[in-house]
Amino acid sequence: MDPRRKRLLFRARHRGTRETDALIGGFVAETIATMDEAALEELETVLDLPDPDLFDWLTGRRPPPAEHDGPVLRAMLAWAEARRMGAHG
Repeated sequence: MDPRRKRLLFRARHRGTRETDALIGGFVAETIATMDEAALEELETVLDLPDPDLFDWLTGRRPPPAEHDGPVLRAMLAWAEARRMGAHG
């Protein structure tokens, strides 16, 4: 794995809360190898967002605002929703 991907994976897995580390880190671990340049740039932007907001969006408590809409965040939300659905049924 190249240094940029390693750095992003580390950032995704070390957010500060166990729950957010698991959600964001899990998604990034599964997808980072196939991300292109545009996706890596969007991921960097997503990782700069506050944990409480990301956690609320990923757990379905609140929808993300339109200004943060992008392919990576949509994929992250779908990934998290699939895990929630799998956990409940």
